[in-house]
Amino acid sequence: MKIFLVGSSFYKSYGGPAFSVSGLGLALAEAGFEVGLWAPDGSALSSNVIPDVYSTGLKRLAGSLHQTLREFGLPDIIHDNGMWLCHNHRIAVLAKREAIPRVVSIRGMLEPWAINHKRMKKRLAWWLYQRDDLKSASMLHVTALMENDHLEKYRLGVPVETIPNGVEMPSVKKIDGEIVEHSLKGDIRVALFMSRLHPVKGLPMLIEAWSRVKPTGWRLVIAGPDEGGHQIEIERLVADRGLVQDVSFLGEIEPENRHWLYQCADLFVLPTHSENFGMVIGEALAHGAPVLTTKGAPWPMLEEKGCGWWVDPSVEGLVDGLRAATSCTQRELKDKGKLGRKFVSRHYSWESIAGRFCDVYLRLMETHQK
Repeated sequence: MKIFLVGSSFYKSYGGPAFSVSGLGLALAEAGFEVGLWAPDGSALSSNVIPDVYSTGLKRLAGSLHQTLREFGLPDIIHDNGMWLCHNHRIAVLAKREAIPRVVSIRGMLEPWAINHKRMKKRLAWWLYQRDDLKSASMLHVTALMENDHLEKYRLGVPVETIPNGVEMPSVKKIDGEIVEHSLKGDIRVALFMSRLHPVKGLPMLIEAWSRVKPTGWRLVIAGPDEGGHQIEIERLVADRGLVQDVSFLGEIEPENRHWLYQCADLFVLPTHSENFGMVIGEALAHGAPVLTTKGAPWPMLEEKGCGWWVDPSVEGLVDGLRAATSCTQRELKDKGKLGRKFVSRHYSWESIAGRFCDVYLRLMETHQK
């Protein structure tokens, strides 16, 4: 079976989808599918998010949509990721014309915060083409039940499948290296934020909360690519709150260095307003770091499984979470991290996630052939 898997971009600055879509492509290829990986900016060829492990089943594709499909051939399934952009509409038109089953991963783009961001443009696009494009899909994919709940109110009449993203599990050897990495920090404990520096990620709330708690012996490390000049706003807020000595900015992190940073973290913090999944949460847990995030991310299991804190997306919620997390001993934090790694290993391996998508694709093919 040939799967044409589309992302908006595979550059690491694009955030979680760059990692999750390419991770799915690799896992599907390893499962025996022929996978074409494409994004309109040509990043499938040049991105270092995608490991330099070439499977015979995975083809990195570039060029225009029509050029690419001439090279790859018409697929059995088109799996698009995201909404609103011109290429998403072109793919919907092509799939309908060629009668190819199309899966659309919503990727959080119908969440309340996302809809309200540039609201007028999205309302116009919704009625011009986006609603019809979704209604013509063979199946819609969401990564969590919370996202499914938001999708239901649109009454699109299309089957919906809930499958989480997979998470790459670092080797035990890398996790054991944690002892060495921690020795480099001395007595300072690290709370790590690693994601895009974008308003949706809630960094102003985190800085305000940190200024109120000011945990002794802790440092807040902020890593990730700046988007739209948001870092300058955060740096000003850090200075205004007198936190220059307590907060570090590392900038964009190369994929090969992400493991090192996760291992240096005593606590991972994502103060987000809205996530459809939150890849960095899964990655942090996979590295044995307990997580503090908000109810804007679909991770209630952090508290259910004893591997973190799930708080209201507000300054007050983050204050409560930070006080609870930073009052833990180092041993207590490590124990929570071990529980998180065990949970992610059991439920979010790429092999099991690819298997669930395989079932979806085969089911759509059987329906299409009737």
